[in-house]
Amino acid sequence: MGVPGPFPSFAGAPDGPVMGREEVDRALAKLAAEHEAIESSLLALQDHAGRRLLEGAELTGVTKDRWSTTEQAISLLWSYFDAYSEALTRARELRSRHRWPTQEELTELTELLCGTAITLPSSATLGGSPLLSEELSLDRLVDRMNRWYAEALGVIVSADAVWSALPARIDMLSAELHRTRSLAHSVGVRPGEHPSGDDLEQITAELTALRAEVVSDPLAFWKPAGGSSAPGGGSPDTQRYDRSARALEDVRREIEAVLDVRQDAERRLMRLRDVLSRADRTLAEARQARGEVLAKIAASEVPAVSGPPTALHEQLVAAADYRRRSQWHRLSPLLESLEQRADDELLRARESLTAVTAPLAVRAELRGRLDAYKAKVARHGMAEDPMLVERYDVARRMLWSAPCDLRAAEQAVLRYQRAAAEALVPRQTGPADEGIEGGTK
Repeated sequence: MGVPGPFPSFAGAPDGPVMGREEVDRALAKLAAEHEAIESSLLALQDHAGRRLLEGAELTGVTKDRWSTTEQAISLLWSYFDAYSEALTRARELRSRHRWPTQEELTELTELLCGTAITLPSSATLGGSPLLSEELSLDRLVDRMNRWYAEALGVIVSADAVWSALPARIDMLSAELHRTRSLAHSVGVRPGEHPSGDDLEQITAELTALRAEVVSDPLAFWKPAGGSSAPGGGSPDTQRYDRSARALEDVRREIEAVLDVRQDAERRLMRLRDVLSRADRTLAEARQARGEVLAKIAASEVPAVSGPPTALHEQLVAAADYRRRSQWHRLSPLLESLEQRADDELLRARESLTAVTAPLAVRAELRGRLDAYKAKVARHGMAEDPMLVERYDVARRMLWSAPCDLRAAEQAVLRYQRAAAEALVPRQTGPADEGIEGGTK
């Protein structure tokens, strides 16, 4: 309970009731507990690994500015703690003089415990105060110390969290990058020769720069948690690291594709050579057949035969050169294009051969038809029929002469067919004959 009577305020005027003995004892007990807690916190802050790292690091940017302020705050915290300790010691000494303190002692204790009796150096570098010194009550002093302690701890914990998380992850990614670069070099993925080689150089430069920045300015990579007031509330900002990790994964997939191309390249090149060789042979056969057709078949339009696919052969040579120089990023799309075009070229060559030899196929079909009817006539005993012999000889001379007029030969074969059919009408045709007649309808 309070004892009536004024106590001097900061201005020397009465500002409230004088504290009673029990109130003084409770206040002293509370201040003693706070003193012990503050001392433990300050010692823990002094021994924090993050603080030692910050003191020994060559800082830059945001971290340099905030740590400069934080160091001043920590220094002032110890000064304020000393003032707090002195005030508590004076209050304890004054309270220990008498079991039942006098009114004058209670007034002095009230001023020590509740008044603005503590004179402190200015905190202008932290709070912008223009005063050379300031006077505070113990409660306000504790509030300020708590606030500065939380801010200092937040800086230390945040920097320590970034240093604990990002450099180790960057080092692991750098080790993976080194392995990837070795593999890339073994398959010819090099800077200036392959886009992925250039990407690896960029990732290397980015990780080197990122690690240096994280070490010198960790607070630039700290994301405070929204709405959190706890010291160190937040998490390390890993966006740049994540981008590098994704870029490295993309390069690794590209190198795996290059490995697949390398393993498959020789087989695909061999197949391409075979396809183009067959196309060349087919075109050569078509050109030879065209000469034969022009010599043996008259009055027939024979399509021209193109030359060998020179462009494809040149590109095949280029593909082999890419294979030899390990330029897989150029080889892969070229192989895909060549494979389709080579298949198309072989199909075109076959179609050309078919078109060129069509007249010979027609002549062969007419010869076969003529011989089939002759055999049919012979089976019925009419091989010596003068008209049939004459018409057969005419058709045969046309089909076996060079050049052969296919249109005239076809008409001669049809005349022989009709004559044979008319001669065989009175006779009973057998199953073997029906198949021949059916083929001539």
